Amino acid sequence: MLTRSYARLTALHGWRANAAAAFFGLLSALALPPLHGLPLLLLAIPGLLALLDGTPAWRAALWRGFWFGFAHHVIGLYWITDAILVEAARFWWLVPLATPALAVVLALFIAAACGVARLARPGWRRALALAGAWVLADLLRQFIATGFPWNPFGADWAIPGSIGDTMIQPAAVVGVHGLTLATLLLAATPALGRRALLAGGAGLALWAGFGLWRLSAPAPEPPGVTVVLAQGNIAQGQKWSRALATGIFEKYLNLTRTGLTGARSANPGGKLAVVWPESASPFLLDSDANARAAIAQAAGGTTVLAGSVRFDAQDRPRNSLMAIGPDGVAGDLYDKWHLVPFGEYSPGWVPVAVQLVRGGGFAAGLGPQTLHLAGLPPVGALICYEAIFPAQIVDAADRPDWLVNVTNDAWFGNSTGPRQHLAAVRLRAVEEGLPLLRAANTGISAGFDGYGRELGRIGLEQAGTLALALPGKLPPPLFARLGLVIPAALAIAVLLGAFAWRQKRLKL
Repeated sequence: MLTRSYARLTALHGWRANAAAAFFGLLSALALPPLHGLPLLLLAIPGLLALLDGTPAWRAALWRGFWFGFAHHVIGLYWITDAILVEAARFWWLVPLATPALAVVLALFIAAACGVARLARPGWRRALALAGAWVLADLLRQFIATGFPWNPFGADWAIPGSIGDTMIQPAAVVGVHGLTLATLLLAATPALGRRALLAGGAGLALWAGFGLWRLSAPAPEPPGVTVVLAQGNIAQGQKWSRALATGIFEKYLNLTRTGLTGARSANPGGKLAVVWPESASPFLLDSDANARAAIAQAAGGTTVLAGSVRFDAQDRPRNSLMAIGPDGVAGDLYDKWHLVPFGEYSPGWVPVAVQLVRGGGFAAGLGPQTLHLAGLPPVGALICYEAIFPAQIVDAADRPDWLVNVTNDAWFGNSTGPRQHLAAVRLRAVEEGLPLLRAANTGISAGFDGYGRELGRIGLEQAGTLALALPGKLPPPLFARLGLVIPAALAIAVLLGAFAWRQKRLKL
């Protein structure tokens, strides 16, 4: 049956081949969080390889890869439309354009990988070339045009529960891009014969064995801190309403009181901290002493990390996370540095400036930063989608003991977007070996230890608090020490392996 299917696919040309490529791209998107349909990759990647084998020329391979990537990203990123619908009266014309336009751009990276793979000989060499070029393209995708490394195949393994806990452990060594490389190689095995399938099965067993071995290690000593995550569940259309501002602020004050009461009962005398989500405060905490005093009173001597917009000396807004101490004084603060193109600023590479917010867009911070708060372990701050950038989230010169991610996924409703975001956050915990606690406006608020094991969560579109005992940090894993050099070197080695045999034959 496989032989017949392969023959039919390689015989396709023109629009039929492109349509088949789009179908396989759609299948591959169903492997993404939250569906995690990983077995579908055993059809999608061999199908793509068969289509590449049947291409008459290199340019045709680019088109096959493009249509695969376009369908993959249209399905995987459909939730972007939800953000536009929040302000449909202004941006209704973007509804049919935004997701397809972004999918076109991202599809070019997959097209390039397929073009490189077409230069290799059919069989295992082409599979190696596809995997290596794909990961190198994903690495470029992290940096080109400010970067958007959303939904790498490695994130497919962030399955909720113990299976996912086991299978994401190699990210501590090779990062999510390394998981993508292994995923593509495993997914290609049905196209390569029985021996490849057996080798893939053995590799998967070793993969799982490594995960189980790593999880069997004793847990590090906890620092004795309880962190209360507050989730207000404020609809995006209400967040900046002046009429509702006082009510929203009071809601977060009440959540703080309630959450701390429960935390103090469960851990009498223990150290405490509270985390509010991204831009949770409708008031500018940097300049509003009364709002800070109200937070300090509600917290009763506990430090609160609160998301708030602030304006700098040039009157440019900044998306910030601010520490409010027991005396109501603003302490350490962090400014988001990886801003969302078009959402928070107008990129310089766009010929026509788009005025999105006051002052021409948000100003960016200086980069990853560790906050030092009285009585608490040093914490690394991440605001919203900064958490999707592996190896770019920690200040290596001032390594924190834990990470906090504040976000506002209310833009994306009850879609796959917040769930995909959560999967990325979980992988950052494994890569850095650090516990990571996440406060989200409408969800999903959650906590993970340094192995990526979930400590608890508040689901989507719920209001409430979650008190979590902060786990201890792990020694820096290999990926935390070397970063993207590891997956880049592996991808290059695999790519060279795909062409080494051919070069040797050409010399004979």
